[in-house]
Amino acid sequence: MNAEKPFLGIIGGSGIYDLNDISEAKWQSVSSAFGDPSDKILTGIINDINIAFLPRHGKSHNLLPSNINYRANIDCLKSLGVTDIISLSAVGSLKESIKPGDFVIIDQFIDRTFARIKNFF
Repeated sequence: MNAEKPFLGIIGGSGIYDLNDISEAKWQSVSSAFGDPSDKILTGIINDINIAFLPRHGKSHNLLPSNINYRANIDCLKSLGVTDIISLSAVGSLKESIKPGDFVIIDQFIDRTFARIKNFF
């Protein structure tokens, strides 16, 4: 992988457990001082961009939001050389007017992951 280019980290949320069209694909076990990440990290190249993909809830969707070791996730991506991160997530709505597939930009946020450590320090 070319270290001079940006290295994009992608953290996939519910429903995003793998990437298509990735060349030089390799699942890697990585750990950090914060422990193990949610799962192995898939590295490779898509359209000439270095990629590291991590399924947030694990490939088998076995981690609840409060059990995700986000500090290890970020630290492990950094240790691989990731320079930028996009984190994808999907949630439902209680409004009938918002249907599956609609794109919404939130203006309110309720963090229900109260049982985890809040920072790196």
